[in-house]
Amino acid sequence: MTLFIQKIGIDWQRISRGSYLREIPALQGVDELALTAPVTIFVGENGTGKSTLLEAIAVAYGFNPEGGTRNYSFSTHDSHSELCGALRIGKGYRKVRWGYFLRAESFYNVATKEEEYAKDPSCSTASEELHRKSHGESFLAIAQKHFSPDGVYILDEPEAALSPQRQLTLLMEIHRFACQGAQFIIASHSPILLGIPNGEILSFDEGRIHPVLYEETDSYQVTELFINNREYLLERLLENI
Repeated sequence: MTLFIQKIGIDWQRISRGSYLREIPALQGVDELALTAPVTIFVGENGTGKSTLLEAIAVAYGFNPEGGTRNYSFSTHDSHSELCGALRIGKGYRKVRWGYFLRAESFYNVATKEEEYAKDPSCSTASEELHRKSHGESFLAIAQKHFSPDGVYILDEPEAALSPQRQLTLLMEIHRFACQGAQFIIASHSPILLGIPNGEILSFDEGRIHPVLYEETDSYQVTELFINNREYLLERLLENI
């Protein structure tokens, strides 16, 4: 199945010489990154650049920097980097019909704007009243309303508000629509979401972007270590406190 976003190129000549982007090891030397699966998951330690690249992909593809559909146009705090202006998106021949950019950190702003848009007389869609739901319920409401077979979905740490059970529900929704033709690009630390079938996991650790197996991710290894050796691990970690 042809992907909507097949590759991502970086034109480093369009990034200023003193930009912090040039100091991110995983991004240094990356001229082109190919996407090969309907679900691509970025993993890596905090500060390795995965959310920076994810956000730049979303903005370069036409999404509002703070999130929402490609019809959302607002700004409460401009925090996105200049990387979006340096990206080249290699698109497939299929026409995308829908999409959504979900950012955990700015979801409150998107929920507020969603209610404002719904009050517009020209808007034919009723508000989901996301502020009346719990954070986790709101995240799942987005999936249930906006996911479709012909869409592109960019999700930045969608597990942030979800219980393990709800993460499994989200995994099922992602897998279902990916099998029907949707494309997902996700940044996540969740060992549950990382386990989605047929997804490609790209690690930003070790100073480079490279594919890894599920069992090779820190999210899996640390979780497995803690579950299987909880008492011993806590004793070692807390012995000097």
